[in-house]
Amino acid sequence: MPRDEIIETTQLADEDVVESSLRPSRFEEFVGQEAMKENLAVMVKSAKMRKASLDHLLFSGPPGLGKTTLGHIIAREMGVNIHVTSGPALERKGDLAGILSGLEEGDVLFIDEIHRLNTVVEENLYPAMEDLYFDIVLGEGVHARSMKLTLPPFTLIGATTRSGLMSAPLRDRFGFSTRLDYYDAPALKTIVRRSSTILGIGIVEDGAEEIARRSRGTPRIANRLLRRVRDYAVVDHKEYIDRDLADYALQRLDIDAMGFDPLDRLYLDAVVSKFDGGPVGLDTIASCIGEERDTIEEVIEPYLMQVGFIQRTPRGRVATRGAFEHMGVQFGQSGGSDQGALL
Repeated sequence: MPRDEIIETTQLADEDVVESSLRPSRFEEFVGQEAMKENLAVMVKSAKMRKASLDHLLFSGPPGLGKTTLGHIIAREMGVNIHVTSGPALERKGDLAGILSGLEEGDVLFIDEIHRLNTVVEENLYPAMEDLYFDIVLGEGVHARSMKLTLPPFTLIGATTRSGLMSAPLRDRFGFSTRLDYYDAPALKTIVRRSSTILGIGIVEDGAEEIARRSRGTPRIANRLLRRVRDYAVVDHKEYIDRDLADYALQRLDIDAMGFDPLDRLYLDAVVSKFDGGPVGLDTIASCIGEERDTIEEVIEPYLMQVGFIQRTPRGRVATRGAFEHMGVQFGQSGGSDQGALL
């Protein structure tokens, strides 16, 4: 392996270690999502008192809000192992069989992007979830025979950014479903202050506020921005992060006052300037900015809709007055209208 590839691999590994260290490991450390957290804590306590496995759980919501972290917290609170995989990784029935056969009693199986399970794997998951068995076919042709692999009680935790793409039979097999919402600025500020302590960098109130305000309501982004601002603090020999340093670093990183990055602004520019504020179809936007539909729907649009800059309508995406103002375009100048923006 070339030396530069070795360095790159090491850097990625170091980033993963840092990211892992910032994750809360107990419910008490998990900030936000209070109602959901309280419900989960009660279910975990009940299961432990009954000496039973936790019911199957489904977490939905935009990426970066803590679905995987909650899976690890639940496994830790239950005192069991967690096995992590994803829908796209389970390509064949044998992939699922290999994971299920390695489960011990009470273990947590966490499947990220569960909406992307293929039909064959999903259908074989049903009896495992409900009746704790898995059909295995031995041999081929006329000599083939089926046998049932008995499974220990386990908890399946599914995570999805697009619950609407899940089949109804799969959704109905979860005992508890909940959606994680974007975080408000005070919650994100708490997360930033906690993470700065773990990273060993001081931060004052206005510095934490500035990073929280530009974090798109997402803890993962807040921690990522904090690490990058920390880099500027280290290089500039600053003992703590204040608003001026955070603002300077985030401007250099091309993160604007709303927390939008270049890809967000490319999207807004396309809708506002090139397509007169819409309505414009998703495929047209994807072709214009050179991004995949899934990236637009799962990463870019959710927060733009949350802050009221974009609306999805039957005729396509429509930019609101706020989007025009943010992009420095007079509302109606490029063809937008009050009627179009309110569709």
